[in-house]
Amino acid sequence: MEARLLLVRINSVLQFVLIFLTIIRSYVHASTTGQAGYVDKYITKTYFEKHDSLIDPEFDNFIANEIPLTLCKVLEDGNCVLPTLSNLHRSVIGEGSHRHLSSSIIFKFQPELKIKLVAHSCEVIMTERLPSGVFADPFELQHLVQRGVFSDAAVFGDTNLELPSFRSNRSVVEIHMSIGSKMLSRHHDKFEINCEVPLHARYPPLGLGFSRVEFGQPDLFMCCSLEVNGFKRSCAYLPTNNISDYKASPLAWEIPCGIREHAGVVSAITYCFALVSALLIVVLSFCYTDNKGSSKPKSL
Repeated sequence: MEARLLLVRINSVLQFVLIFLTIIRSYVHASTTGQAGYVDKYITKTYFEKHDSLIDPEFDNFIANEIPLTLCKVLEDGNCVLPTLSNLHRSVIGEGSHRHLSSSIIFKFQPELKIKLVAHSCEVIMTERLPSGVFADPFELQHLVQRGVFSDAAVFGDTNLELPSFRSNRSVVEIHMSIGSKMLSRHHDKFEINCEVPLHARYPPLGLGFSRVEFGQPDLFMCCSLEVNGFKRSCAYLPTNNISDYKASPLAWEIPCGIREHAGVVSAITYCFALVSALLIVVLSFCYTDNKGSSKPKSL
């Protein structure tokens, strides 16, 4: 009798363990399935969670193999007819150490795709791989987001704004631009996106002449949202190397270098101005305190 009760208890425990393992397996499978089509808010963030610095071959491998490019499944388009790039024009505009990297992008699409692009809140994401000689100010980009210039923007990698070029690492700027109904209504089968990313030059090494900074092609993605079948946000990569009229020559910005022989004079003048400014602040603070004290009415 006792042996039978023991067997019953063992059988109950085994059934409980099997049910528990089944639940765990289902949860793991659901999580894996959901993450297979899920893309983080910022595409570049996932790369820098695994890598300390930007290396082009590793970033190319990240785009090709680690980003779940499942936009066709989200749009339920078996033929995967997505917008294609027809023209890309880029230039560096402005003068001095503060300029803008301008990009004008024209996409072609089939008219029946217009409804899906608006319904799924689709957006174009552009990542700029910046060389070490320039940087983008994250606070300036957030100000542009607040003004509605971009739907979102962020900087990843070396975000130290004070480092000179020879002590800094590369960074990546990620810009999000929404595809609204107004943008699609301007033309029947194409839409244009214009983007100007504000950039600032880092101090180059001392020398003669100019320090040449070159920009490569941007990485373009189209991402859409849909809370169905575990797909929260899915993307597709839009290659730029198949554009017929895209110029193969790299885009460059020549930044003037400081003259080494002038370094001592500039340092001395800077130190003198800093010292004089500090003394003026101290003197004015004492004068302000004395004037404030003398202006009080005397008590009888």
